[in-house]
Amino acid sequence: MKIYATYNIKGGVGKTTAAVNLAYLSAADGYRTLLCDLDPQGAASFLFRIKPRVKGGGKALIRGTKALDDAIKGTDFENLDLLPADFTYRNMDLFLADGKPTRRIALLLRPLAAEYDHVFLDCPPSISLVSENVMHAADVLLVPLIPTTLSVRTLDQLTEFVAGFHGRQPQIRAFFSMVDRRKRLHQDIIAKLLAERSGVAATPIPALSLIERMSVERAPVTAFAPRSVAARAFRALWDELSATDTVSQPAVGA
Repeated sequence: MKIYATYNIKGGVGKTTAAVNLAYLSAADGYRTLLCDLDPQGAASFLFRIKPRVKGGGKALIRGTKALDDAIKGTDFENLDLLPADFTYRNMDLFLADGKPTRRIALLLRPLAAEYDHVFLDCPPSISLVSENVMHAADVLLVPLIPTTLSVRTLDQLTEFVAGFHGRQPQIRAFFSMVDRRKRLHQDIIAKLLAERSGVAATPIPALSLIERMSVERAPVTAFAPRSVAARAFRALWDELSATDTVSQPAVGA
């Protein structure tokens, strides 16, 4: 099982959009896929038409009084399940404070290894105990970057923070999000980062109104408009990110 987490310290950079579309593409490729909505706003749950509520809330999941399997819901798409968000997740830092406070989510997900090939974690912004848990649980941190100077600074902060972990560290894969090719600054920053840094995906996700329609259609753009420029960009990004995936075979046809 490989765990991807869409994460950025900043909000409004396309984390949920990426998580929803990449999880859908993983499932479409035949991999047993789980998307975990960890944001109390529940945007990913809304987009998949699933009620953003977990019986007993986040406290019940973290403290083991509710089985994770019982909280997972199926979606309208084959091979794709969702762990919905819950507004109680706003208190998740408090629920995680006991025991191994930075590894509780990793321990929670570990039993799912026999059931899923890929797990995607859609994370709330900011640095918190939740985000530290995500970083310890994830194999790959997928970091969406709007091509601006402040976004690059944020990537530097995240990279430095992860480098301070003892033992296992997640791989950091940044990708450009909400790109406007008409802006010279966007072009310059993309060119500079691709030339100077490894771990930055070459495939940009454009700023398109069709992507914003996901909240109207309540579905991934890769599902309701699969031939669109937006969908092709997400497909190219997923192909690039998964090229080194160690999960050898999808479930379909196994």
